[in-house]
This record gives sequence, structure tokens and C-alpha cells, in this order.
Amino acid sequence: MDYDQTLDYIYSFVDYGLKSRYKYSPDTFDLTRMRTLLARLGDPQRRLPSLHVAGTKGKGSVSAMAASILRAARYRVGLYTSPHLNDFCERIQFDDQPISHDTLSSLTTELRPVFDSLPGVTTFEITTALAHEWFARQRATFGVFEVGLGGRLDATNVLHPNACAITSLSYDHIQLLGNTLPEIAEEKAGIIKPGVPVVCAPQSSDALEKISSIARDRGARLRVIGRDWIASRDSVSDAGQRFSIQPSTALQPEVGEWAPTPFDIPLLGQHQIENAAVAVAMIHELRMQGFEVPLEAIQRGLATVSWPGRFEVIRDSASSKTIVLDCAHNRDSASKLAATVKETFPDAHPALIFGASDDKDVEGMLAELLPLSSRMIVAKADHPRASNAERLAETSRQIGVARSVNVAHTVADALADARGGPEQIILVTGSVFLVADVRLLLKS
Repeated sequence: MDYDQTLDYIYSFVDYGLKSRYKYSPDTFDLTRMRTLLARLGDPQRRLPSLHVAGTKGKGSVSAMAASILRAARYRVGLYTSPHLNDFCERIQFDDQPISHDTLSSLTTELRPVFDSLPGVTTFEITTALAHEWFARQRATFGVFEVGLGGRLDATNVLHPNACAITSLSYDHIQLLGNTLPEIAEEKAGIIKPGVPVVCAPQSSDALEKISSIARDRGARLRVIGRDWIASRDSVSDAGQRFSIQPSTALQPEVGEWAPTPFDIPLLGQHQIENAAVAVAMIHELRMQGFEVPLEAIQRGLATVSWPGRFEVIRDSASSKTIVLDCAHNRDSASKLAATVKETFPDAHPALIFGASDDKDVEGMLAELLPLSSRMIVAKADHPRASNAERLAETSRQIGVARSVNVAHTVADALADARGGPEQIILVTGSVFLVADVRLLLKS
């Protein structure tokens, strides 16, 4: 199979990433099937130590940061994330390089008889298995795995990691994971394994209570950012942030000597400091297990991390404007995005290019974003789940915030409209798919 044929084959199986409604239960997400699949491949997931990251927002950023730190410490690191921005192969990276098209094709062709032998196998299960197998063949010395959906029933949850993390929880996929934060927390905390330490980002009190209860029941040591590890921002510019992190007084005897050390990250927003603190706390858990990760490697790894589409600032030579790309796709992330825009560009009222998926809280996102913007341009990304642009425009008008709303026929038209306006800042957000389409246009 060539690359296009390989993608056609992978997507020919049930792909819940393309569906806005489906049944989230063991009937659909069957870990027994995933375990059987990996067993037929010789259980490659057991051949390397690993980190496992769940959450609503920030889990990709934390995974990227942790992988960057481990690479800086000279580990050979496999990183598995989803979804991708512009190329499917971005999901499976080894030492900061995506698997090549040819390698993905040859590996999929080789393993196809195994995939075909499992009734009900899904696209995500196949992709997860390909990642495990490729990392093993590359002789990776560490793996970092981001949960796809939820945690308890996710295909990545066959791991028995050295440490895991739960990032910021908010309302997303509520029709699947629950209508309350404790219900969502219970699904995400399904990745907690007996005796495996877990690091948790700041949460609401009821969500943290649920996570703490599950960790306690499973004998898993829980460390919480803001309680056990205290992070504070020292400075910020449009190029990045500097912050410090310290163990709490209660944690100090366990941690031992921890010199006050500044850390730099190129990702903007207060939430990225929390994400970086989660990554540092996870790395500390590895250090306690005997893994060699010098403090200098933590600094270097954070300073060089790359995670596109997360408040990614691009200077647009075609229009001399600044374009901000952010994959925010629920109300909480839109709120954090709005705060970061105000902080980074305090006098700006950007032109907003917006698109979303059918199953998202469009009203909530627009309530956060519209007061910030001068006008809104609605666009439909080239993706099956993307919402109709006219419907999104009507929703924005019903919210009642007085902003002009234009409907673009294509994403390219939306970008041209924003480039031709008086605003010096263009904000593109609402879905991963829309950000991906605009990034492709800017690259071309």
C-alpha cells in the first residue's frame, strides 16, 4: 500500500474521531480487544517505561513537554498524541520526528493481517498499536502517551506506566463522559493504576475529591499542582514565559534539595505554566524511581518544546498582521485563550475567524470570544464534523453581543477577509480542524 492507500485502510475501520455521537461504553470501547491486538504483536507496550497523560485540556501540551525533557536527558523518546494538525504521521513521533509516510505504509501493510483478524477493531486502536510497535522497533527507551478520549476505556489504557497525569478538567464530550465534573473526573482517573504515582493539575474541589478517592483506593501516590508543587510566573513576553516551581513545605523532606531554578517555556498563557508544572512533577516521580533526568535537562527540554496550534503566534508577511492560532474547542479553553490574548495584546480587538464541530459548546465559546473581538468571520473547515457556517453565524447573532458577522464560503475566503480588514491581530480558533486548514494556507 502507498501512503494514501494506507490512510484509506486505517480510516476504513470504525473511526470515532469522525463521529459526533456514539455510545461510550465497554460495548464500543473494549480494552480486551486492544490487549488481544497487542498480544498478537508480542506486547510491544511492555518493552519500555512510559508516562500516560489524560485530561480535558492541556494533555497534549504536557505530553509534548515531558517528551522534550526526556529527549534533553538523552532518552530515545516515542511520543503518541491525537488528533494531528496537518499530517496523520504527526500522531506517532520518535525523537521529535514523525513516522515517515513510507514507514507508516510498510508497517501497516505488514501488520494488516493482524488487524483484519480482530472483529470490531477501530481506527484509534490500530493507530495506537502502530505507535507501540514502531517505538519498540526503534528501540525507544521511553514512551509518552496521550489519552485519546476519557481514560478508563481508552485504547491507551492498556499501559502500566511509571507515572501518569490528569490535566485540567472541564466540560467536553459531556454526552459521553458525564454532565458533572466529578463524573468526568471519574472517567479520566480511570488511567490510575495500583501503586503508580499520579500528578494532577489544579481542579475544582469536587473533581479533585473524586480523583483523590480513586488514587487512595488504588494505593497511588497523588501530587497536586498548587498544593504539593507551587508554580509562579516570573515574567512574560510575546516570545514565552519564565516561571519557578517549588515543592511545598510538606513535600520538602521527600524531594530533598531543590534549588530555586527558573524555567522558560515558549508557550504562552497562565495555563501553560500549570501544564509545565505537571510535566516537571511527573519527571520528578521518574527521578525518584532512579531515572537520570538532570535539572539542566528539565530546563532545556521546556525551553525547546514545540506544540503548534496552541497560542501559536505567526507574523504574516502577506498582510503584515499578527495571526494567532489556537485549538481551543470548549468554553474553558476559550476563556483561557481570551485571557491570554488580553495579556499578550492588551490593546487589540482582533478579527475572529471561528469554526467549530457539531458537538461543541458553541454558545459558551462565543460568549468568551465575541466581547474580545472587533468582528467575526465564520468558516467551515474541511472535516466531516465541522458545523455549517450559516448555523454558527446565526448562533453568534442570538448571543446578543454587538459584533458584525460575516460568513465565508471557504477557509481561504475567511483568511482573505481578515487580512483585508483594519485589525492588526487575527485570531483563529474554535476547532483543531480550522486551525489546521489555516496553517496549511499560511505555509503555502
